Amino acid sequence: MDRTCDSKAAPSQAEVAPLRGSQKTVSTVFHTDARIYQIGALFLLLIYGLSRLKFDVSLPRVLIILATALLTQHLCTRIWNLPAFEPKSALISGLSLCLLCRTNSLMLAIATAMITISSKFLLRWRGKHLFNPTNFSLVFMLIFGQGAVWVSPGQWGSFAFFAFLVICLGGLVITRAARADVTLGFLASWLSILFGRSLWLGEPLAIPIHRLQNGALLIFAFFMISDPKTTPNSRTGRIVFAFLVAFGAGVIQFKLFRTNGLLWSLATFSLLVPVLDRLLPGRRYQWGRPALSTVTQKKTSDVKGTVYEPLPA
Repeated sequence: MDRTCDSKAAPSQAEVAPLRGSQKTVSTVFHTDARIYQIGALFLLLIYGLSRLKFDVSLPRVLIILATALLTQHLCTRIWNLPAFEPKSALISGLSLCLLCRTNSLMLAIATAMITISSKFLLRWRGKHLFNPTNFSLVFMLIFGQGAVWVSPGQWGSFAFFAFLVICLGGLVITRAARADVTLGFLASWLSILFGRSLWLGEPLAIPIHRLQNGALLIFAFFMISDPKTTPNSRTGRIVFAFLVAFGAGVIQFKLFRTNGLLWSLATFSLLVPVLDRLLPGRRYQWGRPALSTVTQKKTSDVKGTVYEPLPA
């Protein structure tokens, strides 16, 4: 009698499975697609900057830049006959432009947003982006904008800087970012260059510390160089890539004495990513899929080889 009651009260495996799945949905949403967390982080920073830090960009211009990015993404989706409109990457690029790109011309701001999104579809090698879209458009406008477009230095004050740093570092933990290695590798290389140079020159440590308290550096490290669609496929390749970008930025900034060294260096060494993928092959990253374990990746690569997916957003 007791056994019968217990068996009736106990839920079946089919009833338990949906409940377990629903509990995992919320906890893994950031893991499966880190872009959701990135959009939230950039959006919070932009709102705080507009309301408290008085960013030199108006709310109407922000809306126009975001609308242009989304509209260009939609048009390119139709032109390239992609199966679905994907707004998340376009929002990340648009928000990054709102934080970094500065110009007195509305038309140039619109053109920058259009170049940013269209470059994802036009500049590709074997189905992979050649450049980070935001990085490419900023460098392009710095070259051809005749001084009418510049990059915000990102001097937000210590509170905003460290708050955003905590959010960015938290994002690496929450999303278990598959490209955290390139971010950490770049930051380690860049810190070594800054502190090593100051120690060599006998400068006080306050100087390299001040150089690090730069909002543009955080956006570059956590949202630009870490773009999974533009970094090498293998971990070794990404570490080499991160060092090259940091080294190139140091040469541009401290030897050539030019500003925006990080942007110029990333645009230059992005051209070497196909070479690094050839010399150090690895599995192609795809949005919306949790990172595979090393064993799973090895077994998959042994069976299928290198996979090139269709044109993604």
